[in-house]
Amino acid sequence: MTLTVEVVYATPQVQTIVEVRLEQGATVEDALSESGIRTQHPEIDTDACRVGIWGRVAARSQILRDRDRVEIYRPLLADPKQIRRRRAEGERKPRR
Repeated sequence: MTLTVEVVYATPQVQTIVEVRLEQGATVEDALSESGIRTQHPEIDTDACRVGIWGRVAARSQILRDRDRVEIYRPLLADPKQIRRRRAEGERKPRR
């Protein structure tokens, strides 16, 4: 039996979605290798990036199911908590 899986990588400018067919028992790492995403986006270090399935962080050894969506996560440029904190501090300052 074969599985159909999507491998997804997105930047602010472009979203790449690659559909791959894999054998039953394939892993996240198998999907990354088979997708060719490393060739399309040489700027990503897929060995260091976190990956997930449907929005949940997953191990590269995770066994895939049919119709799973493997996502490659980019590193955050800024901590969302710090951004919210700075924004809230700015709103507390009196305006002239």
